[in-house]
Amino acid sequence: MTWEITGELWYWRGPAPWYFVTVPDVQSADLREVAAGVSYGWGMVPVRATVGSTTWTTSLWPQEDRYVVPVKADVRRAERLAEGDTVTVLLRV
Repeated sequence: MTWEITGELWYWRGPAPWYFVTVPDVQSADLREVAAGVSYGWGMVPVRATVGSTTWTTSLWPQEDRYVVPVKADVRRAERLAEGDTVTVLLRV
C-alpha cells in the first residue's frame, strides 16, 4: 500500500532529538487498519519512505492518534530540508 503525505518538518528536542513529519489524520487511520499485519513492538510500522529523489527504510512511530515519519540527517542533507519546511513524503508499507 502507498500513501503520499505532506506536512511540516518539525524537531523533537527530547533526550534523543529527531526530526519528523506528522502523518495526517486520514492517512493515519488508514495505516492503523494495516498496522496489525505488519507492526512490530510499540506499534511501529515499517515503511519505505521517499522525499524527492531520496528513498530510505524506516518505521512510522505512533504518536497519540497519528503516526510520525522520522527523517534522518542523511535525508535532510540530501534534500536540503530544514525545520519548518513543508515536505511531501511517499510511504510504502
